Amino acid sequence: MLRELREKVCALLRELPINRLVCLTSGNLSGRDEETGHVVIKPSGVRYEDLLPETMVVVNNKGKVIWGDFKPSSDTASHLYIYNHMADINGIVHTHSPFATAFAAAGMPVPVLFSETAEEFSGEIPCSEFALIGDEAIGEQVVRYGKKTHAVLLRKHGIFYYRFCARKSA
Repeated sequence: MLRELREKVCALLRELPINRLVCLTSGNLSGRDEETGHVVIKPSGVRYEDLLPETMVVVNNKGKVIWGDFKPSSDTASHLYIYNHMADINGIVHTHSPFATAFAAAGMPVPVLFSETAEEFSGEIPCSEFALIGDEAIGEQVVRYGKKTHAVLLRKHGIFYYRFCARKSA
């Protein structure tokens, strides 16, 4: 099921520790299939070096596992909340990169200091209110603070980065 998307999500996940954006099993990444609405997401607690397309988890838009042998990420409900409330999003990355996490720990937005930042994020990266993991709370913060940008810092946590994707015409 969704073999191509599982391969893509897995390949991108394996890049996160190489680029020092996560450590141990923290962070996650998901991709949504535009046709079915199903989401491929990192399995919970699996180390990045052990990830394979076969270890990815596929869930429907309600969070029910429809393919895979592992439990989905503890942030699945938040990913789904974002997908269900921001229709043009088809990919989400949640990391604990040192610099973004430092801003999040301080409760500060990332200001626009370079033209590249302005081009990519359309302004500063906002910092949300604090939210606990495990349910939709983080997703609610991302939707609330992230309507005009591609990223939201989660106060005292990390960063969610997502892409707006052009939808295929019907």
